[in-house]
Amino acid sequence: QVQLVESGGGLVQAGASLRLSCTASGRTFRRSAMGWFRQTPGKEREFVAAISWNGGTTYYTDSAKGRFTISRDNAKNTVYLQMNSLKAEDTAVYYCAARSGSFARMRTSEYEYWGQGTQVTVSS
Repeated sequence: QVQLVESGGGLVQAGASLRLSCTASGRTFRRSAMGWFRQTPGKEREFVAAISWNGGTTYYTDSAKGRFTISRDNAKNTVYLQMNSLKAEDTAVYYCAARSGSFARMRTSEYEYWGQGTQVTVSS
């Protein structure tokens, strides 16, 4: 069992940066691939970024490439999402997710554990 708690969301202006953190409990974190997803009202939850168990593989949605960076610190049971050059269209609730497998994946269906979400609002 893995429990996830996100933090770091907030209200910022376009062009600013935010760093989201997700701290996990449970001994399996170090073997788990992790992902960040986001959701806006009326839309399905969408993939943002994912990282393998050892950080060796990362994936990003096209809109995040070059602006967002996913990383993890297994000693702290924490995964991060550094978001730079934020745009109004990045406004969403951001969710951290963990999967039992070690390989990064991009589909919501492949993640078993989810955090409660943190709101990111970017004003234009």
